[in-house]
Amino acid sequence: MELRLLRYFLVLAEERHFRRAAQRLSISQPPLSLAIRQLEESLGTKLFQRNSRNVELTVAGRALQSEATFLLRRVEEVRDFVRAVDDEKAGLLRVGFGGSTLYRGLPAIIRSFRKLHPGIELRLQELSTAEQIVALKRDEIDFGFINGLETPDGLDGFRFCREPLLACLPSGHPYATKRSVQLEKLATEEFILFGRSASPAYFNSILEACQSAGFSPTVIHEVRHWVSVISAVAHGLGVALVPRAMTSAHIAGVILLPLKGGNVFSETRCVWKADSDRHDAQKSFAMLVQERVAMDEDAPGSEVRA
Repeated sequence: MELRLLRYFLVLAEERHFRRAAQRLSISQPPLSLAIRQLEESLGTKLFQRNSRNVELTVAGRALQSEATFLLRRVEEVRDFVRAVDDEKAGLLRVGFGGSTLYRGLPAIIRSFRKLHPGIELRLQELSTAEQIVALKRDEIDFGFINGLETPDGLDGFRFCREPLLACLPSGHPYATKRSVQLEKLATEEFILFGRSASPAYFNSILEACQSAGFSPTVIHEVRHWVSVISAVAHGLGVALVPRAMTSAHIAGVILLPLKGGNVFSETRCVWKADSDRHDAQKSFAMLVQERVAMDEDAPGSEVRA
């Protein structure tokens, strides 16, 4: 199977239109149509349903889109690695993370790593917890920072941080002037949650916290990023529970309040694929993360203790 055909396929899968796809590829439509036919013939299945206006992926086409994206990314990584070896560079380190990790010390860790290993290319990729677990098991990333109380099967790791969840309210909310709020006081509110598919642990922990407070939350929106959660609250679309680290995001229009008497916590774990042979740079990165954990544990008011 030619990589060229896969590249053509992915562009058409994104554009869903032969003319626009051909323009992006800087070719005419007939060669693109021929390439897609050749790919379909080599696979023995239709990848697109065609009509007079556009094209849609078949079930087989959607499956190939995911796998082709992964395959071409790996080809690029292999090419970059070989070039790095030829240039006498040390290699590549790939780190997955959730957006809130940027407020939990990850940038400082990255800067320290780059000072220690200037010859290693470090790539960051923002992914949900679920996406990171898949990427680790498929060797698409070397490290991940995921939410959850336990390390998933097939991975190794350790707790990176533990912090309380705070009530996130619009700045004009009746409780916005309080120093703290009881979770049960929010029972009649509409909630914005971090999506279940993106991070089941976050979603379930918030549901369980509300149920422990005597109510089941009315969930009106599920989103994939904490900044989106807080922004939705700022626009008056509901209330939320968010990790304390998000106070550093400084998003206008919201108030973040401690939960009175609440023991609702978020945990983030640094993880990697189990039984993998880690090179020196990977061991160094893990050590830097552990040093950050130790520093946070010694900080006044730390919430990393069990």
